[in-house]
Amino acid sequence: MAKDSSISLKTIIPFPEQRTKLRYSDPEDETPLIENYEWGEEQSAGIRSRNMGRASKTDTSKSFQTSHQQKSRTISFHASNKIKDKYSPNVVRNQKYNVITFFPLILYQQFHIFINLYFLLVALSQFVPSLKIGYIVTYFGPLCFVLAVTIGKEALDDWKRHKRDTENNSQKYQVLTKNGIKPVPSSRLRVGDLVIIHKDQRIPADVVLLRTTERSGSCFIRTDQLDGETDWKLRLAVPFCQKLPTDENLLEIDADIYAGSPHKDIHSFIGNFSQHIPENITPQVEPLNVENTLWMNTVLASGTAIGFIIYTGQDTRAVMNTSDPETKTGLLDHEINRLSKILFVVTLLLSLTLIALNGFRGLWYIYLFRFLILFSSIIPIGLRVNLDMGKTVYGYQIMNDKEIPHTIVRTSTIPEELGRIEYLLSDKTGTLTKNDMELKKLHMGTMSYSMDTMDEISSHIEMAFTPRQEPTHTRNTSHGTISGTVPNWFGKTRRDITSRIRDIVLALALCHNVTPVKEDGELIYQASSPDEVAIVRWTEHVGLSLVSRDINEMKLRTSHGQILEFSILQIFPFTSETKRMGIIVKEKTTGEITFYEKGADVVMTKIVQYNDWLDEECGNMAREGLRTLVVARKRLSDEAYNEFNQRFHEAKVSISDRKAQEELILSSMLEHDLELLGVTGVEDKLQDDVKSTLELLKNAGLRIWMLTGDKIETATCIAVSSKLVARNQFIHTIAKVQNPEAALEKMDALQSNPGSCLVIDGESIQIYMDHFRNEFIDLAVRLPVVVACRCSPTQKADITRLIKTYTKKRVCCIGDGGNDVSMIQAADVGVGIVGKEGKQASLAADFSVTQFSFLTKLLLWHGRNSYKRSAKLAQFVIHRGLIISVIQAVFSSIFYFAPIALYQGWLIVGYSTIYTMAPVFSLVLDQDVNQDIAMGFPELYKDLTKGRSLSYRTFFQWVMISVYQGGAIMIMSIVLFEDQFVHIVSISFTSLILNELLMVALEINTWHPYMIMSEILTLIIYCVSMAFLPTYFDMSFIMTPIFIWKVAVITAVSSIPLYIVKYIKRRYAPPSYTKLT
Repeated sequence: MAKDSSISLKTIIPFPEQRTKLRYSDPEDETPLIENYEWGEEQSAGIRSRNMGRASKTDTSKSFQTSHQQKSRTISFHASNKIKDKYSPNVVRNQKYNVITFFPLILYQQFHIFINLYFLLVALSQFVPSLKIGYIVTYFGPLCFVLAVTIGKEALDDWKRHKRDTENNSQKYQVLTKNGIKPVPSSRLRVGDLVIIHKDQRIPADVVLLRTTERSGSCFIRTDQLDGETDWKLRLAVPFCQKLPTDENLLEIDADIYAGSPHKDIHSFIGNFSQHIPENITPQVEPLNVENTLWMNTVLASGTAIGFIIYTGQDTRAVMNTSDPETKTGLLDHEINRLSKILFVVTLLLSLTLIALNGFRGLWYIYLFRFLILFSSIIPIGLRVNLDMGKTVYGYQIMNDKEIPHTIVRTSTIPEELGRIEYLLSDKTGTLTKNDMELKKLHMGTMSYSMDTMDEISSHIEMAFTPRQEPTHTRNTSHGTISGTVPNWFGKTRRDITSRIRDIVLALALCHNVTPVKEDGELIYQASSPDEVAIVRWTEHVGLSLVSRDINEMKLRTSHGQILEFSILQIFPFTSETKRMGIIVKEKTTGEITFYEKGADVVMTKIVQYNDWLDEECGNMAREGLRTLVVARKRLSDEAYNEFNQRFHEAKVSISDRKAQEELILSSMLEHDLELLGVTGVEDKLQDDVKSTLELLKNAGLRIWMLTGDKIETATCIAVSSKLVARNQFIHTIAKVQNPEAALEKMDALQSNPGSCLVIDGESIQIYMDHFRNEFIDLAVRLPVVVACRCSPTQKADITRLIKTYTKKRVCCIGDGGNDVSMIQAADVGVGIVGKEGKQASLAADFSVTQFSFLTKLLLWHGRNSYKRSAKLAQFVIHRGLIISVIQAVFSSIFYFAPIALYQGWLIVGYSTIYTMAPVFSLVLDQDVNQDIAMGFPELYKDLTKGRSLSYRTFFQWVMISVYQGGAIMIMSIVLFEDQFVHIVSISFTSLILNELLMVALEINTWHPYMIMSEILTLIIYCVSMAFLPTYFDMSFIMTPIFIWKVAVITAVSSIPLYIVKYIKRRYAPPSYTKLT
């Protein structure tokens, strides 16, 4: 590839220990991992033996690992096949099941559920002659239907995973061998292989980058499928390999690569490249870090690269960070499970009561089991299916709502939770704000520039970089000299101002990780932070543009077209732990070496020289809602830099405690007594409609917490400007609490202002969590607004869990970045925003939106409908099972407590399916209020959080309704048809079906065309089916006027009183929403 042997690849500091960014699989949004592949004869036996018994998706933390795979590894460029085969094969199955394990595992999962197990036992009891009641299909039919729906869905999902896996597994890659380039399927790639990767090709395994087609040895990768971030990442080739004349020379070198043990952290890697030279005893070692790696499932965005495979299969970072997220169960599901247990107790008590009334005569224990079987419909087996189908409808409605476009439902099991939220925990940057940065202010101690005066900076920069040949202004420092280009004809004061502006603008133009990239002929800036892009765009605006950059050099262009060239000697990237980034550059024309550094004021204050204005100005900018960055520099002599470089290289090749040694060298030799150049203030604009959204949610009764990593002043300003904090609301600040005594004192003061907004920093939160956890959370959850600043991702998740555990209320978390994933996953409902930081939060969330304002409709409208509809549907399905069991109980009581089934065969199957299913399921389209009222009066949402739609009170109301209607139908049937008792089945069953259709109509608030259609079609189907069921229906009797009017009377007696009760209730005790309609 590159043939310029003079290129000297500069080193880059590896990332320090960062939080592990977990990535959870989503079948629609990720490039799948590799799966089983048809191996050749020579390897298939060994591979199959290693993978035997792995039926579910690999979770590396628990998966099969041999002892050598858990340890670090050193792989030679000439490793034998035996050595390569001892590592994990590049075969990872995303399938949960295989042909052998599918049915055992799926059946275990299904019968682990109480209702399914109960009905299985009931169905199996029909093989016992003394317990047999009716046809076996009557009991196995509904159970098999439920299982078929669930198993079919699971099988389809697993088949889709298999197809995606097969497609990716069979993808061919070029491998460089002694016999030339050979195409190899990704599943047969092994540790130690030299794989050639082309532009836009997926990386098949974790590799160390050896060579690229770029002369500088750099390339870009896209990592959105791994960490969700959309920005391109710069990666660097191993310097020695990049300088080789040809690619084939890689096969001739005597070298090996040391790689640390496999782990999950995609932001860290410790390794070494060792070249063995015959005349040297000690090998030549070059340090490797994460900048030299290409992780599996990332995509090469530029050029062509050759990589050395170090981890395969289950040892790769992608697989280690891919696991099934914890299944979230909604509060409604827990409530229904409790009701199911009550129904089982009711079934048992009813059976015992009938046995007791019969005096426990005869084989009473056999009769007891027969009654349990007869009353099994009290526990509705179709309840789970109806609810799951309803949730599918709710998800479809959410994703197809044109007012909240591109909303995705990733967890379809909890849409009802959207209607039960009482606490909303929100990130700030990218969630309440746009993450659209613009530099608004520049302060240099005695000078300050805002948007109105930026033109002055442009004129100073134009003068500072004038191409006229004038004597240069030179200033001595303790470390060397610096030569400016400021003309001396401006006067001393003017020249001093211009020099200072030149220094800070030049520092901002150089100290960053931004790379200009051309896409479709347009120059765009790629960087991991929008702050950096905003600053580089600002320097371009004032007259100093970044025109090109690679790993070795950076070029700037002045407004006069002059090109300034700088060599990049070292880069120290920004991390959430260090909160700063630095760069060492060398100006090519003068040879001057400068260390630039910028970062948060909390860390930079300790690094820069003493001054009396930094803290004050940072506070002022923060109060204006600006994000501050402190900029500083240090001039270095050649000797000082060479000494640093030598010691820093020694730290970088160290295998043990590498990061700590690097940080020690950096702090002791560079990061002290820096010359303070100035402070920048960058504005992050508010999201659209944030103010109105927060106001609506607060009116809906939600208590809103803002959890951010930003400083107190900035967070407070955003809280005020977004109207999270009311105009006259008192703000109580708790910051920098160092001990429990001070924490207790602050908390006592807060108790005297229960309506205030609490603003607290992460350090103080930790004190309270450690010493006064219960007291603090008891006070905090009663406050209307809490703003937590300087919070780590772990603290965000801990706060979420604490609120859930302490209050037992439903918590919703919303965020847009990787640092919000832990919080989102810990919440009852996690909402991710697709933002400029990427899709990581969106992919890990239960619901994905594109704007914070969409949360209003998601909760107030879709949450309301989902909860109200599911509550009504669940109780009606329970009622449907109860009423037929009451009819059976009355029948058995009248006829000497005999455990004989009144309805058998097709009647009992058809009752819960074609005769009632469509009208009952149509309740998922009902709505108690229209959208305008739900959105215009958010106070209605408060009623939902009280859980009144499904409670013990409403449950027992439905029980009483079922008892009344079931008793009325059975008793009236016997009274009115005493002379036609032989037709009791057709009489009572017809009344039962009509009663259920009328009850569905009674429960509907807003009619939908499907509801009308389902009622009419169901009635027609029932009437027609009677002609085909002569065993149960005598058509000569049914067509008589006596049958018709008497059935009408029975139906009226069972249902009309319910209509009267509903009318009286709505007239004298109407629901709150009826006043608005």
